[in-house]
Amino acid sequence: MLDYKLLHALSVVVDEQNFDKAASVLAITQSAVSQRIKSLEQTIGQPVLIRAQPIVATAIGKKLLAHYQQVKLLEQDIIPDISGNNKNETITANIASNADSLATWLIAAIGDVCHEYNVAVNFRLADENRTINYLKNGEVFGALSTHQHALPGCTLNKLGDMQYLLVASPSFIKSYFPDGINEQSLAKAPAVAYDQKDDMHIKYIEQTFSLKGGSYPCHTVRSSEAFVNFAKQGLAYCLIPKLQIQTELAVGELINLMPDNPITRTLYWHHWVLLKGVFKAFSISIIARARHALNNQ
Repeated sequence: MLDYKLLHALSVVVDEQNFDKAASVLAITQSAVSQRIKSLEQTIGQPVLIRAQPIVATAIGKKLLAHYQQVKLLEQDIIPDISGNNKNETITANIASNADSLATWLIAAIGDVCHEYNVAVNFRLADENRTINYLKNGEVFGALSTHQHALPGCTLNKLGDMQYLLVASPSFIKSYFPDGINEQSLAKAPAVAYDQKDDMHIKYIEQTFSLKGGSYPCHTVRSSEAFVNFAKQGLAYCLIPKLQIQTELAVGELINLMPDNPITRTLYWHHWVLLKGVFKAFSISIIARARHALNNQ
């Protein structure tokens, strides 16, 4: 039999990325946290954590975390506190999302549920191609992803296509694209990427203009909102969700550089099959809000 007190300690250590912080959350000493992890490893017969920075669960550790998270959800049926019926009990809901969904429609979706339940939402942010890994590792109950196939024990719902436009400010166009946007002008024009793993812009420019990544200047900023500000301030041109800049496009603050060549990413909502209470409410709200937003771009 697994000791779920030990699994809880493992979950908190991975979440907090620090044994001291985990001790504070669990209201025990750091040595007690270490002892619980050691006891779990002795029970399993192999390490459950890679003690580095960042702290990462081993393959068996990830399986244990996935099992623990699903058990927590199943307990909703028998413990009213976890299902949200006890308004004094705060529930933690872990969701994996891409930054663009969070910056556009997702806050409204989780807001509908947060007004009804006493819940704390913990977002895991990553590129929409990589969010599925959080669900695979058992760190979240649901993930927004471009992954087209359901994971074992999970299901998925197609939400719709998020449309991206290549945009820049009038002043940027005047400075960098006075004779139009082409391979020569793009080689000098600064772009923006979310992080080093963000390849959307690179692939778009390479497919459209045969210009390789690394052959033009590119800012890196981990914020969808900052993308908009970079473009509005004339600091860069970039791909931005149409949902996020409808006003700027309407008033001419941003210009669509490639009106005949938008890019779309199909989004899916992946989640564990067995959802109850607040987690089921989140899933219903996310599906409804996403489909409404993506179908009305």
